[in-house]
Amino acid sequence: MATVELTAENFNSTVSGDGLVLVDFWAAWCGPCRTFGPIFEKASEQHPDAVFGKVDTEAQPEVAAAFNISSIPTLMIVRDSIVLYAQPGALPESALEQLIAKAKELDMDEVRASVTAQQAPEDTVAAEDTAPAKA
Repeated sequence: MATVELTAENFNSTVSGDGLVLVDFWAAWCGPCRTFGPIFEKASEQHPDAVFGKVDTEAQPEVAAAFNISSIPTLMIVRDSIVLYAQPGALPESALEQLIAKAKELDMDEVRASVTAQQAPEDTVAAEDTAPAKA
């Protein structure tokens, strides 16, 4: 599968739902982006079961801003609507393949449970623990 151009109009529908989605935030003027582009494209051909999308940060600044993209290239890996990885830097082919393999191997039930636990409110502290100290 070739890469898909992601825009403000199709970004959410592409990354939401089930399955593995890799997103490359890039720009034409960026040297490391031009280095990483062919590696990303090759991986898209080797993994037809995943969606590989590219966000041109110059043409889609609102999408880049929504994810606080401050350095490019930035790779984002989303599986079942959960962002698993989002880091700047051009990766070598072997590192990208390792990330894809790890993302595919994850037990998403465990990931969802972990995300839920992180989002749960802190246990309430007993009132006596928060009372001011008496002099």
